[in-house]
Amino acid sequence: MDAFIVAAVKVVIAFALLFTTVLLLVWIERRIVAFMQNRLGPTRAGPFGILQTLADGLKLIFKESMTPRKVELLIYLAAPIMALLPALLIFLVIPIGAPITIGDTEYTLQVTDLNIGILYVLAMSSLAVYAITFAGWSSGSKYPLLGSVRASAQMISYEAAMGLALVPVIMFTGTTSLAGIVEAQQASYLGFLPAWNVVLLPSFVIFAIAVFAETNRAPFDLVEAEQEIVGGFHTEYSGFRFALFFLAEYINMFNMSALTVTLFFGGWDGPVFGPTVLQYVLPVVWFFAKTFLFIFLFIWVRGTLPRMRYDQLMGFGWKRLIPVSLAWIILAMIAVGVRRFGMPWA
Repeated sequence: MDAFIVAAVKVVIAFALLFTTVLLLVWIERRIVAFMQNRLGPTRAGPFGILQTLADGLKLIFKESMTPRKVELLIYLAAPIMALLPALLIFLVIPIGAPITIGDTEYTLQVTDLNIGILYVLAMSSLAVYAITFAGWSSGSKYPLLGSVRASAQMISYEAAMGLALVPVIMFTGTTSLAGIVEAQQASYLGFLPAWNVVLLPSFVIFAIAVFAETNRAPFDLVEAEQEIVGGFHTEYSGFRFALFFLAEYINMFNMSALTVTLFFGGWDGPVFGPTVLQYVLPVVWFFAKTFLFIFLFIWVRGTLPRMRYDQLMGFGWKRLIPVSLAWIILAMIAVGVRRFGMPWA
């Protein structure tokens, strides 16, 4: 019973933290892009421009949701929820801090530690493809259908590259558990350099590029290329239903930033000092500081780079990222073999 209560409390805290962080992300992105592009609303409306985001949120919540006549109603209504659920579930396996000890019990700052954590994350991210496909098909219009076909092809293409980029990380750490990967990065090189997996630089670069495409962010935001196919797969969605797709996108941006930190930058690893309470708090601070640095990178790229053409997007994924990923896996296998068994030719 105690284990059930602890798990329930973790889930409630995780979801509350995730939704609060995502609401903050919307405001942060609007404000940063407003300064980059000299937009007045997000910088002038209310204290620190917060009323602009609040007004847009209220508009989406209270706006009437229109339902076209030719929709497949059940799938049409389920698609936004299907987009949101995988985004929520991915966060449950991400460790946000070091374990803490209260009395004789140790508590992990992670809802659950799956020994197949990476596979779980890849599986959950793949489910989002179904939400996009169902949203386009069930809308009863050719425009969202074309948008969903294009979006699903993009996501499947870059999921392949993203999965391949993680193979060297698994080989070097020897585990698919996210907590285990963070623990494997607690060592150091030469006594002072952190042994973070970012030394696997090709894996990091490939994963980072794939993450931009997987989350449909610029310059890979072809999913929402309004000038090409109206509004993409969610053309026929409005009001709160559209807000769920919007919310899922920002949750995925936070999740993928947190995953990048966990897999390549030591997760919550960082200098710890002071009293016991501070030693428990600092790992969480390091985790969120690193995560928000990558979120800033998402925003910076959006405000800087132009959108790619779709043929460039698909060609880059299949003709560049995937072959480079396969070649890097072969090199990583050789390196792991030499590290474990030595050089048989020497």
